[in-house]
Formats: sequence, structure tokens, C-alpha cells
Amino acid sequence: MILSTINQGLLWAILGLGIYLTFRILNFPDMTAEGSFPLGGAVAVTMISHGFNPVVSTLAAFLAGALAGFTTGILYTKGRVPTLLAGILVMTSCNSIMLMIMGRANLGLLDNKRLQDYLPFENQDLSILVLGLLAACLVISLMIFFLNTNLGQAFVATGDNSDMAQSLGINTDKMELLGLVLSNGIIGLAGGLISQSDGYADINKGIGVIVIGLASIIIGEVFFANVSLLERLIAIVIGSIFYQIIIMLIIRLGFNTNYLKLFSAIILAICLIIPTLKDKFFKGVKINAGNN
Repeated sequence: MILSTINQGLLWAILGLGIYLTFRILNFPDMTAEGSFPLGGAVAVTMISHGFNPVVSTLAAFLAGALAGFTTGILYTKGRVPTLLAGILVMTSCNSIMLMIMGRANLGLLDNKRLQDYLPFENQDLSILVLGLLAACLVISLMIFFLNTNLGQAFVATGDNSDMAQSLGINTDKMELLGLVLSNGIIGLAGGLISQSDGYADINKGIGVIVIGLASIIIGEVFFANVSLLERLIAIVIGSIFYQIIIMLIIRLGFNTNYLKLFSAIILAICLIIPTLKDKFFKGVKINAGNN
């Protein structure tokens, strides 16, 4: 049970890493995630069920998510559609696109070989654990590499202060477009990996994923403040695992699983108000590892 929960935490952490690029670095409230996540799963599962290699199918999931992000970026930067509305438009349209791709609302993998089946472990949980670790390490490494390039620094500057970035000659529209493409590509990748782990794709799988991704980020920030970028990204992975453990405990305590979205929202709300409560009632008390 614990191993399975950690597996889920590692895979869902990739979603949190993708959301971090737009919500935290770019300061862009992107709703596309609720469409690009299940879209990645739909593409990966459909391709695998049609005989494509799982590696190719997983890469296609990344590209599908990136395409959704690109569409949101074009609507926002070229069409001047407000940020939230641009994301909602793409998110809504993804439902119909998934129906076109899968031909139905959900699709199972049945006896098809999935990505984790290529790993040399007989234990399925161990295979998913290794796959989750490899995927999380790969995404974090690529994000660190990108954010330390000149292009990545321009991307960070755009999120920090758009006006100042423009005064330095940075094309902020291109940076925002790039951020949405990369962020939703990673989110699509997460959708592809989690759908393979679950064994099916469903058009409703994206409902509430932003809350799950934000919970991973916020939990990591609450317990690990004042850390470097690499440590921040690792904290998101730890936050995701911690979040999945909380969900597991809620289920073990016998709460109705039909209300998991409500519990997710409550967990996120509690994590969001912890810093305020700390400042108000526990000034000077250290609650995160970064202050130790």
C-alpha cells in the first residue's frame, strides 16, 4: 500500500512540475492543464492499443500536451484572449478532441504492453516506482538545464517582471508561448504515464488535476522554504508523495471516496493558509526544513 502510494506520488509529481512552470515561474494562471493532462493519456493509450511502442506513445503524449499549450499561447499572445478564458477554451475543446481520438469516453489497455512492462522487474509496483523515479529525475534535470540557459533566464525574467523584461529587449510573448508549450507538454507526459499506470484513459480524468498539482507545489513550499531551484523542484516531488499519503490515510479512515475532490480542495486550502496562520499565531516557530 505504501509503495503503491509513493508510486502515485512520483508520477503525479510530474504534473506538479509542469504546473510549476506556468503558475510559479511564469506567473500565468493556466487552466489548460485540465485538458492537456487527460489528452496526453488519451493519445498514449490509443496509440498503445493500436500497436505503437509505449515509448513513442509517451512522447506523443508530451507533444499532444504541448500542442494544447501552444493553442492557449496563441489565443493569449496573438488573439489577446484573457489568460483564464484562453485556458478554459482549450480545456473545453480537449474533451471533444479526446472523443475523436479514442472514439469513446474511456479506453483500456487490456493486454497491451505498457512502458513499465519493459523494465526488468517482476513486481509491478517496483517497475512503476523505478519508472516514476526515472521520469521525475529526467524532467527535473531538463528543467534545471533549460532554466540555466540564456533562454531560460529570459523566461524567468518574463515571469518576474514583464515590463522590465521588455525593456531589456526580451520578447515576452514568445517567452509566455514557450512556457505554455513546455508546461503543458510535461503535463501531457504526466497524463500519458499515469494512464499507463492505471491501465486506462478517460476524458474525465482531468477534473481537479490543477488542485492536485498545486497541492504538491504548496506542500513543498510550506515545508521547504528558502531553498534553491533544484531543491524546490525536489520539494514538489516530496510534496506530491506527502499529498498521496494524506489521501491514502483519508481512504483508510473510511471516508467516502466519492468525495475525494472535496478532500483535495480542503488539503490545498489548509496548506495555503498555514503560512498566514504561522505569521499570525506562531511567529518565530520554524515549520519548514529550509529554515533549519
